Amino acid sequence: MSTRSRAVLFSAVAAAAALTLSACGSGGISGGGGNTNFITGNNGIDTAAKGSRDAVPDLSGKTLDGKTLDIADYKGEVVVVNVWGSWCGPCRAEGKYFAKVSKEYADRGVRFLGINTRDGSTTSALAFEKEQGITYPSLYDPTGKLMLRFKKGTLNPQLIPSTLVIDRDGKIAARALQALSEENLLKMIKPVLAEK
Repeated sequence: MSTRSRAVLFSAVAAAAALTLSACGSGGISGGGGNTNFITGNNGIDTAAKGSRDAVPDLSGKTLDGKTLDIADYKGEVVVVNVWGSWCGPCRAEGKYFAKVSKEYADRGVRFLGINTRDGSTTSALAFEKEQGITYPSLYDPTGKLMLRFKKGTLNPQLIPSTLVIDRDGKIAARALQALSEENLLKMIKPVLAEK
């Protein structure tokens, strides 16, 4: 296979993956099938019991401002991971709530981490963060590679926006596949924060 053919094939696979992950809507369906050990509760929030959680995959790389970040450094803290894009209307609707709650819970052992995806450059993403008042870091993932690291059938991000809450042991405790209000964001965080 020629270099050009490989490049065309890679581009087609990347485009198909991006389309799969780009729903950017107000909700979605939970994938997986089989015995996934998680349930969908009120307001479209999926949760997994403490003994049935899957580990978060390697989420590391460069942030929007060019720093290196690894979610493994947050072990021992509750981590809220929000997958977003500056082009996504529902992301804009929830951004102010994430900015507010991240500041209110910073001294309570809760860290926030964004994953910015499908933005062609960091310029629009950084402008989005400034406009929304977001001060926590976001990994820059323009092609969606970080989202593809999550195992199928787990509480994986499938839409944009998606939000995950990672427990202190580095395991996925909750997921929402829609834009969140402040109330629903707190409904995801508080039970995990209360765990001993």
